[in-house]
Amino acid sequence: MSARLLYVMDPMCSWCWGFSPVMEALADQAKAVGVPLHLVAGGLRRDRVAIDAAARVRYLAYWQAVNAATGQMFDFDRGLPEGLVYDTEPACRALVTVRNLDSASAWPLARLIQQAFYTEGRDVTQAPVLVELAERAGIPRIEFAEAFDSVAMRETTAADFAWVQDLGIAGFPTLLAERDGQLALLTNGYQPLEQLQPLLGRWLERGVHA
Repeated sequence: MSARLLYVMDPMCSWCWGFSPVMEALADQAKAVGVPLHLVAGGLRRDRVAIDAAARVRYLAYWQAVNAATGQMFDFDRGLPEGLVYDTEPACRALVTVRNLDSASAWPLARLIQQAFYTEGRDVTQAPVLVELAERAGIPRIEFAEAFDSVAMRETTAADFAWVQDLGIAGFPTLLAERDGQLALLTNGYQPLEQLQPLLGRWLERGVHA
């Protein structure tokens, strides 16, 4: 019997950042009984226009809502500088690249990208920043950079986006549980750990007794 958690997220999605501590706990809960975590890149934004003052105010309001609901910290002063092109494809492609090179490093990289973007005000749409973060996640710089720039990783990232769209997933975070090819929705959108932990527990228990 094969089972895994499928976490559909985008490293530059603020609600996914808010959900990170919850996801960490759920991944540990599943891992304890041998169920791995698989990350799917959602593709939140493909903006081509730089953020202006009005857009920054609008986006920071989202951040403030996430902070209020989840307690996750943000750097409101340095975050989302004017001139940033809010295209999440590079960060998603970095995630897909590391998932392909060493699947165990994908979740650590996602956390590093989130921390850099939300708490350090760094531009994680830029390849040099992503190369550095991938190295911190344990992937050699040259190995990551070559794969990141490849046609194969661009196509694999696009395939992730298409899979998410084909399932009709419109919002992140979304957490699915998969057993023998059958998908169960655990959450679409942020929910606190106390709501999701028993839900996941029941799903895991059904697998044990199946």
